[in-house]
Amino acid sequence: MSDDTLAPTDGQMRDRRSVLRCAAIAAMVGASAPILAACGGGESTGSAPTTTGSSSGPTSAPTTGGSTGPTSAPTTGGATGKVLGPVSDIPVGGGKVFTDAKVVVTQPTAGQFKGFSAVCTHQGNPIGSVEDGQIICPFHQSHFSIADGSPVSGPAQTALPAVNVAVSGTNVVQSA
Repeated sequence: MSDDTLAPTDGQMRDRRSVLRCAAIAAMVGASAPILAACGGGESTGSAPTTTGSSSGPTSAPTTGGSTGPTSAPTTGGATGKVLGPVSDIPVGGGKVFTDAKVVVTQPTAGQFKGFSAVCTHQGNPIGSVEDGQIICPFHQSHFSIADGSPVSGPAQTALPAVNVAVSGTNVVQSA
C-alpha cells in the first residue's frame, strides 16, 4: 500500500485526496450550523450561550429594558453592571460607540450620560461614530440625537432604543 491510498473497507481503494476532500466538506457542513444559527433572527440578550441544561438566568444584562427613555447616569459610584469604559472616553457634547457591547454612550451635557443601542433602526447595521453632536450610522447616513436617540436625518424613522447606563467610580457601566 502506498502513501496515496487508504486500506480498502468495501473492496475499493480510496486515494488520500478524495478522503481529505470529503473530510473538508464534512467539516464545512458541520461548521456552518453554528454560523447559520448565529445569523438567525431570534431575540438575543447579548449573553453567552450556556453549555449545560441548568442556568440561574442570563449571564449579562440585556441591552434593552422596559424603560421609556434613556436615563441619566448618577455621578457617584455604587452602580453595578458590565463595564463599558472610562468616563473620560466620553466627551461632553459627544459620545463613544462600544462595539462589543453594541452600545453607544453619549454625554449631551456635563455629567449627564445616555445609553442607546448601537444598532441602527433603519436596517440593523452597526452605528459607526458620534460626531458633531449626532450618532451616525455610516451605511445609509442615518443621524440620531445624542440627547434622546431620535432620528435627525437619513432614512431611519425610529429612535435608537434606550440602554440603561450608569457611572460607577471612573467607569460607565451598562446596568440592568
